[in-house]
Amino acid sequence: MFTVCKEHLEIAIDQFVDEYEDAPDIVDLDKVSFAKWEPPVHCEHCQVKPEYLVV
Repeated sequence: MFTVCKEHLEIAIDQFVDEYEDAPDIVDLDKVSFAKWEPPVHCEHCQVKPEYLVV
């Protein structure tokens, strides 16, 4: 699972495919919320607010 900004979305997709050898689901964090999970404050690759969850 990766939480990333728009700029790093392609990198996260590539990492997911390399690790799991399958296409990920991409969740827009502005449109979805989870009852028992809060997204990190920063993208995994920079200091920008994450926009996507790659699972």
